[in-house]
Amino acid sequence: MKISELQVWQGDICKLKEIQIQLALKVLRDGEVISPRYIAGVDIATVRASRIANAAVVVVNYPGLQPVEIETIQGELEMPYIPGFLSFREAPLILAACSKLKITPDLIIVDGQGIAHPRKMGIASHIGLILEKATIGCAKSRLYGRCIIPSEEVGSYTKIVDNDETIGAILRTKSAVKPLYVSIGHKINLINAIYWVMQCCHNYRLPEPTRLAHLAAGGKLK
Repeated sequence: MKISELQVWQGDICKLKEIQIQLALKVLRDGEVISPRYIAGVDIATVRASRIANAAVVVVNYPGLQPVEIETIQGELEMPYIPGFLSFREAPLILAACSKLKITPDLIIVDGQGIAHPRKMGIASHIGLILEKATIGCAKSRLYGRCIIPSEEVGSYTKIVDNDETIGAILRTKSAVKPLYVSIGHKINLINAIYWVMQCCHNYRLPEPTRLAHLAAGGKLK
Protein backbone atom coordinates (compact mmCIF):
# COMPACT_ATOMS: atom_id res chain seq x y z
CA MET A 1 0.00 0.00 0.00
CA LYS A 2 1.34 3.43 -0.94
CA ILE A 3 2.85 5.54 1.87
CA SER A 4 3.49 9.24 1.17
CA GLU A 5 6.40 11.31 2.42
CA LEU A 6 4.54 13.31 5.08
CA GLN A 7 6.44 11.48 7.79
CA VAL A 8 8.07 13.50 10.56
CA TRP A 9 7.58 11.76 13.88
CA GLN A 10 9.99 13.29 16.37
CA GLY A 11 10.67 16.71 17.86
CA ASP A 12 9.78 18.87 20.82
CA ILE A 13 6.15 19.70 21.53
CA CYS A 14 6.35 23.09 19.80
CA LYS A 15 7.66 21.49 16.63
CA LEU A 16 5.01 18.76 16.72
CA LYS A 17 2.26 21.35 17.20
CA GLU A 18 3.49 23.26 14.17
CA ILE A 19 3.51 20.06 12.11
CA GLN A 20 -0.10 19.40 13.12
CA ILE A 21 -1.18 22.95 12.28
CA GLN A 22 0.42 22.76 8.82
CA LEU A 23 -0.95 19.29 8.04
CA ALA A 24 -4.45 20.29 9.16
CA LEU A 25 -4.56 22.72 6.23
CA LYS A 26 -4.25 19.75 3.86
CA VAL A 27 -7.17 17.75 5.29
CA LEU A 28 -10.13 17.42 2.91
CA ARG A 29 -13.36 17.64 4.90
CA ASP A 30 -15.66 16.94 1.97
CA GLY A 31 -16.21 13.94 -0.23
CA GLU A 32 -18.23 10.75 -0.11
CA VAL A 33 -17.42 7.09 -0.14
CA ILE A 34 -20.18 5.63 -2.29
CA SER A 35 -19.70 1.91 -2.96
CA PRO A 36 -16.68 0.58 -1.10
CA ARG A 37 -15.52 -2.92 -1.88
CA TYR A 38 -13.11 -3.07 1.03
CA ILE A 39 -13.09 -1.24 4.38
CA ALA A 40 -10.14 -1.41 6.78
CA GLY A 41 -9.87 -0.90 10.51
CA VAL A 42 -6.67 -0.12 12.39
CA ASP A 43 -5.80 -0.38 16.07
CA ILE A 44 -2.83 -0.85 18.35
CA ALA A 45 -2.26 -2.72 21.62
CA THR A 46 0.64 -2.15 23.98
CA VAL A 47 2.43 -4.95 25.75
CA ARG A 48 1.91 -4.42 29.47
CA ALA A 49 4.67 -2.56 31.35
CA SER A 50 6.72 -1.94 28.22
CA ARG A 51 6.99 0.33 25.18
CA ILE A 52 6.46 -2.61 22.84
CA ALA A 53 3.18 -2.57 20.91
CA ASN A 54 1.35 -4.61 18.31
CA ALA A 55 -0.32 -2.72 15.45
CA ALA A 56 -2.98 -4.34 13.30
CA VAL A 57 -4.91 -3.55 10.15
CA VAL A 58 -7.86 -5.72 9.16
CA VAL A 59 -9.53 -5.39 5.77
CA VAL A 60 -13.12 -6.59 5.49
CA ASN A 61 -15.28 -6.95 2.41
CA TYR A 62 -18.46 -4.91 2.06
CA PRO A 63 -21.31 -5.54 2.62
CA GLY A 64 -20.38 -8.88 4.14
CA LEU A 65 -17.89 -7.39 6.66
CA GLN A 66 -15.87 -10.61 6.57
CA PRO A 67 -12.10 -10.29 7.03
CA VAL A 68 -10.16 -10.76 3.80
CA GLU A 69 -6.71 -9.64 4.96
CA ILE A 70 -5.07 -9.25 8.37
CA GLU A 71 -1.64 -7.67 8.83
CA THR A 72 0.13 -7.13 12.14
CA ILE A 73 3.53 -5.87 13.21
CA GLN A 74 5.30 -5.49 16.53
CA GLY A 75 7.65 -2.66 17.42
CA GLU A 76 8.72 -0.13 19.99
CA LEU A 77 6.78 3.08 20.58
CA GLU A 78 9.18 6.00 20.38
CA MET A 79 7.05 8.49 22.34
CA PRO A 80 5.19 8.39 25.64
CA TYR A 81 1.44 8.99 25.55
CA ILE A 82 0.74 12.75 25.41
CA PRO A 83 -2.90 13.83 24.88
CA GLY A 84 -3.28 15.46 21.47
CA PHE A 85 -0.13 13.86 20.02
CA LEU A 86 -1.25 10.24 19.68
CA SER A 87 -0.34 9.99 16.00
CA PHE A 88 3.35 10.67 16.71
CA ARG A 89 3.31 7.73 19.13
CA GLU A 90 1.17 5.18 17.28
CA ALA A 91 0.95 6.07 13.58
CA PRO A 92 4.46 4.90 12.58
CA LEU A 93 3.68 1.34 13.70
CA ILE A 94 0.16 1.40 12.22
CA LEU A 95 1.53 2.62 8.90
CA ALA A 96 4.14 -0.13 8.94
CA ALA A 97 1.30 -2.64 9.23
CA CYS A 98 -0.63 -0.89 6.42
CA SER A 99 2.43 -1.02 4.16
CA LYS A 100 2.16 -4.83 4.20
CA LEU A 101 -1.35 -4.83 2.73
CA LYS A 102 -1.89 -6.54 -0.60
CA ILE A 103 -5.51 -5.30 -0.77
CA THR A 104 -6.00 -1.54 -0.94
CA PRO A 105 -9.08 -0.48 1.09
CA ASP A 106 -11.49 2.17 -0.14
CA LEU A 107 -12.09 3.48 3.39
CA ILE A 108 -10.18 3.23 6.67
CA ILE A 109 -11.75 3.53 10.11
CA VAL A 110 -9.29 4.50 12.84
CA ASP A 111 -9.69 3.93 16.57
CA GLY A 112 -8.99 7.57 17.44
CA GLN A 113 -9.86 11.15 16.60
CA GLY A 114 -9.95 12.91 13.25
CA ILE A 115 -10.51 16.67 13.25
CA ALA A 116 -12.17 16.54 16.71
CA HIS A 117 -8.81 17.64 18.04
CA PRO A 118 -7.37 20.91 19.43
CA ARG A 119 -5.41 21.49 16.20
CA LYS A 120 -7.81 19.54 13.94
CA MET A 121 -5.16 16.87 13.33
CA GLY A 122 -5.92 13.65 15.18
CA ILE A 123 -4.45 10.27 14.25
CA ALA A 124 -7.22 9.48 11.74
CA SER A 125 -6.49 12.65 9.78
CA HIS A 126 -2.74 12.10 9.99
CA ILE A 127 -3.04 8.53 8.67
CA GLY A 128 -5.48 9.64 5.96
CA LEU A 129 -3.07 12.25 4.66
CA ILE A 130 -0.13 9.86 4.57
CA LEU A 131 -2.07 7.04 2.91
CA GLU A 132 -4.02 9.45 0.70
CA LYS A 133 -7.22 7.58 1.58
CA ALA A 134 -10.65 8.39 2.98
CA THR A 135 -10.46 7.93 6.76
CA ILE A 136 -12.86 8.22 9.68
CA GLY A 137 -11.97 8.85 13.30
CA CYS A 138 -14.08 6.62 15.55
CA ALA A 139 -13.07 6.98 19.19
CA LYS A 140 -14.48 5.55 22.40
CA SER A 141 -14.05 8.82 24.34
CA ARG A 142 -14.03 12.56 23.71
CA LEU A 143 -10.77 14.45 23.35
CA TYR A 144 -11.96 17.95 22.47
CA GLY A 145 -15.07 20.04 21.86
CA ARG A 146 -18.44 20.61 23.51
CA CYS A 147 -21.28 18.14 23.17
CA ILE A 148 -24.38 16.62 24.71
CA ILE A 149 -25.16 12.92 24.85
CA PRO A 150 -27.65 11.74 22.17
CA SER A 151 -30.87 9.86 22.85
CA GLU A 152 -30.89 6.09 23.37
CA GLU A 153 -32.26 5.43 19.89
CA VAL A 154 -29.77 3.54 17.73
CA GLY A 155 -28.48 5.86 15.00
CA SER A 156 -29.18 9.07 16.92
CA TYR A 157 -26.34 11.56 17.18
CA THR A 158 -25.49 15.03 18.41
CA LYS A 159 -22.79 17.39 17.20
CA ILE A 160 -19.40 18.00 18.78
CA VAL A 161 -18.61 21.69 18.41
CA ASP A 162 -15.64 23.98 18.87
CA ASN A 163 -16.95 27.54 19.15
CA ASP A 164 -19.33 27.65 16.15
CA GLU A 165 -17.61 24.90 14.17
CA THR A 166 -18.91 21.33 14.01
CA ILE A 167 -15.92 19.01 14.42
CA GLY A 168 -17.61 15.66 14.97
CA ALA A 169 -20.61 13.77 16.32
CA ILE A 170 -21.49 11.55 19.25
CA LEU A 171 -23.17 8.54 17.68
CA ARG A 172 -25.36 5.91 19.34
CA THR A 173 -24.45 2.65 17.59
CA LYS A 174 -26.09 0.29 20.07
CA SER A 175 -28.72 0.82 22.77
CA ALA A 176 -27.82 0.64 26.46
CA VAL A 177 -24.08 1.14 25.82
CA LYS A 178 -21.87 4.20 25.59
CA PRO A 179 -21.88 6.09 22.28
CA LEU A 180 -18.92 6.58 19.94
CA TYR A 181 -17.19 9.80 18.93
CA VAL A 182 -17.04 10.13 15.14
CA SER A 183 -15.15 12.74 13.18
CA ILE A 184 -13.82 13.42 9.71
CA GLY A 185 -10.40 11.96 9.11
CA HIS A 186 -9.69 12.86 5.49
CA LYS A 187 -11.53 12.88 2.13
CA ILE A 188 -15.00 12.40 3.64
CA ASN A 189 -17.76 14.57 5.06
CA LEU A 190 -19.25 14.06 8.51
CA ILE A 191 -22.66 12.76 7.39
CA ASN A 192 -20.99 10.17 5.17
CA ALA A 193 -18.62 9.23 8.01
CA ILE A 194 -21.57 8.66 10.36
CA TYR A 195 -23.33 6.61 7.69
CA TRP A 196 -20.39 4.24 7.21
CA VAL A 197 -19.77 3.79 10.92
CA MET A 198 -23.42 2.74 11.29
CA GLN A 199 -23.19 0.44 8.25
CA CYS A 200 -20.25 -1.31 9.88
CA CYS A 201 -21.90 -1.73 13.30
CA HIS A 202 -24.04 -4.83 12.95
CA ASN A 203 -23.95 -6.62 16.28
CA TYR A 204 -21.53 -4.63 18.40
CA ARG A 205 -20.95 -1.11 19.67
CA LEU A 206 -17.75 -0.83 17.60
CA PRO A 207 -17.63 -0.92 13.80
CA GLU A 208 -16.57 -4.37 12.66
CA PRO A 209 -13.26 -3.32 11.01
CA THR A 210 -11.89 -1.67 14.17
CA ARG A 211 -13.36 -4.37 16.43
CA LEU A 212 -11.48 -7.00 14.46
CA ALA A 213 -8.32 -4.85 14.38
CA HIS A 214 -8.51 -4.61 18.18
CA LEU A 215 -8.69 -8.39 18.41
CA ALA A 216 -5.83 -8.82 15.95
CA ALA A 217 -3.60 -6.34 17.80
CA GLY A 218 -4.28 -8.27 21.00
CA GLY A 219 -3.31 -11.56 19.35
CA LYS A 220 -6.90 -12.88 19.40
CA LEU A 221 -7.48 -12.93 15.63
CA LYS A 222 -5.24 -14.74 13.18
